[in-house]
Formats: sequence, C-alpha cells, structure tokens
Amino acid sequence: MHTLETSNIHTTRHAGKVVLVTGGSSGIGEAAAARFLREGAKVYITGRRQAELDTVAARLGAIPLQGDIARAEDLERIFATIKDQSGHLDILFANAGGGEFTPLDQVTEPQFDKYFGINVKGTLFTVQHALKLMGPGSAIVLNGSMVSVQGPAAFGVYAATKAAVRSLARTLATDLKGRDIRVNVVAPGVIVTPGYKSELGFTDEQIAGYVAQVSAMSPLGRTGTPDEIAKVVSFLASDDASFITGVELFVDGGQAQV
Repeated sequence: MHTLETSNIHTTRHAGKVVLVTGGSSGIGEAAAARFLREGAKVYITGRRQAELDTVAARLGAIPLQGDIARAEDLERIFATIKDQSGHLDILFANAGGGEFTPLDQVTEPQFDKYFGINVKGTLFTVQHALKLMGPGSAIVLNGSMVSVQGPAAFGVYAATKAAVRSLARTLATDLKGRDIRVNVVAPGVIVTPGYKSELGFTDEQIAGYVAQVSAMSPLGRTGTPDEIAKVVSFLASDDASFITGVELFVDGGQAQV
C-alpha cells in the first residue's frame, strides 16, 4: 500500500532550500509540498481559494500565497512576497493546472482559453517570474501528463496544453544554457486527487469505475498516489538529478509506455 508519508523523520535532501509549489492546496501539489518540507526546505504554496490554502499550509507548515497563476497581477504579488521574505528561490514546482472532459463538438472558446491560460500561459509566466529569483544550481519542475503523448477521447484541450508544457521545457532548457538552472517535466499517469470531483465533476461511482478501467490496462495493475509523483519531483529538483535537464519523466505505472 502506497500512502503519503506522515512520519516525523526528516531528511536533508533539500535542507535550507527555498521552494515554491503552485497549486499546492491539494492533490499532487500538496503531496510535493509535504515532501519538500520533510526534506528540509522552506516551502511556499499557492492556490486560488484562501480558506483551503490556509488550512493546508497550517497543517503542513508551509507559507500560503493566495493567487491565480493565470493573472499577471497575482504572479507579481506572489514573487514580490518571496523576494521580500526569502530573497531568492531555489526550486519551482509549477504544478497548478486543470482540465475537463468535453467532446470535440462541445468545446467552447472560453473553455479553450481557460485551460491554455492556466496550463500554458500561467506556467510560462510563473517560470519567467521565478527565474528572476533563481541562481546557479536551481531547478524547475513542470507538471505535465502522460496524455501529452496520447490521444484520449474528449480530452483534447487538456492533452494539447500538456504537450505544450513538454515542448516548453525543451526550449527553456536551451534558453537557460550557461545559467546552471535545470528544467524538467514530470508526467503523471492516473492519480486520483480531489480535482476529479472539483474539476472533472466525477462522482465516487465514476471514479471507482475509472480506476478499475485504468488498473486493468496498467502494467502495474493500479493507479498511482500523489506522493509517488512527489518523490519524483523531489528527485528531479535535487542534486541527485544534476545532469538531467529537458526531459519528460513518466510516472504512470507503465500505462503510456507499453
């Protein structure tokens, strides 16, 4: 059984590092923030909903910064606060994003703009702001998805945004040549998070059915957990991955690999 670790044992993998996790109030973002904290980092988390963000931050020991990454003024405020409080940033996990299942003939322009605005524009400008605070040895991890290389029915807009995120990582890795700042993508498979209800609108019965369907197709025979993604994010952001940049690392139980 793979669960989010809750022990009081801390490691020093990220001791003294300043970390920002966007979309850190639930799911993969929350798990990543928890792991970075256990590994010795000072962690800022962002989220759009202040109450939820404050609750998670208090439980984890993170610093909450309310904001929407699709809004320029929110990004400016978030990074100004980090600069004022910490002076620099060592690690960015650009995790905030969203999507929904919609048949092709029902996709609307506002829906398209919403998800490209969050997943692509928001990610790009989050990175742009973060780089102003990052020095040599820093690391950026973008949250992608295994659907970047698939063609899931009724999920075309989301899949396209994640393919764009993967492409962005390649360009960023090239643009940052000589600065000793690494950029990589973690590409999760099916990880059931609260977003399945709040964003995708699934019921408990639908989630159970989807998990069963995916598990039957996966070489490992199951779906993953948020902490399994968080472990890989931590690795990619660490010195253990010091010669890795520009990659998309799939953490999908083999589903998109066979």
